[in-house]
Amino acid sequence: MAGEEYIFKIFPRRLRELLERSGADPGEIQELRLRAGRPLFIICGETELALSAGGRLVHPAGGCPKEGLFIVERECIEETVELMSRFSLYAAQEELRQGFFTIQGGHRVGVAGRVMAENGTVRVMRSISFLNVRVAHEKKGCADRVMPFLYGRDGHFYSTLIISPPRRGKTTLLRDIIRQASDGCQAGPGGTWIPGMSVGVVDERSELGACWEGHPQNDLGMRTDVLDCCPKSQGMMMLVRSMSPSLIAVDEIGGEEDAGAAEYAGSCGCALAASAHGRSLEEVRGKRGLGRLLEEGIFERLVLLAGEGRVGRIEGIYDGEGRAVGLGRRGST
Repeated sequence: MAGEEYIFKIFPRRLRELLERSGADPGEIQELRLRAGRPLFIICGETELALSAGGRLVHPAGGCPKEGLFIVERECIEETVELMSRFSLYAAQEELRQGFFTIQGGHRVGVAGRVMAENGTVRVMRSISFLNVRVAHEKKGCADRVMPFLYGRDGHFYSTLIISPPRRGKTTLLRDIIRQASDGCQAGPGGTWIPGMSVGVVDERSELGACWEGHPQNDLGMRTDVLDCCPKSQGMMMLVRSMSPSLIAVDEIGGEEDAGAAEYAGSCGCALAASAHGRSLEEVRGKRGLGRLLEEGIFERLVLLAGEGRVGRIEGIYDGEGRAVGLGRRGST
């Protein structure tokens, strides 16, 4: 079993039975947060719910009293981590040093606990006491309304930056843009067919392809190559030199090193598809690395997702100078 349907299977039997009894819809869950000695919280959209000891979803109120809530015991977290890592924490240590690992179905598990460092570098993660299970949601077709604005009349893909506050659907939208650009899509004038192109993805946190044992769990298209768990700044240059992509895609671009790599890729003739945290075009322009990329015209399309309302709602699509080119406040993926 894979995808959203798999998510409850990663937990120990007692917790799994409570989650199944609660009626929680895996398709709506964004995060499950487990903290040793504290209640289990489930994030669905903008709503935070707690799991009761009897297997019901309740709205925390009055400072969230623990009475009647399911309390996560340390043993529950330990067993969960063992199940998620297929009883081989040693094999998972490389990912754990980055603070997360990916499990079957493409779900990403963030971890926190006691860190042992050496020479300023994390060497091993022990005594894991906190888990954040981010449920992977693959929504094919969510970029359908966006794609026609991302191509020129000659079929040229405009380098695109998706701007969004946290948890508003930017990664999901970027993933479907990658898939459609790779496979080809009906996005030309009058709905004409645009052939697919070679795409290189730098998946630093395993959220786009969600690779598990080397295989992407999400569909990124049939002409896509993936560098999994690779730093964005290094990965973009590696792909240009080794895979000759027409389009390079990265999630959550930000710092100066990322900006330098993006400039390098653009100078080599590669289009870019990326996402960044931000609530407005002005906020992004004020960030050092991203602001420079926008000033230099690296990105020809800016897709702004709304910070409220339905997840994935499009605030607007703009050209590189900030002029609206399509969709408005009613737009939605």
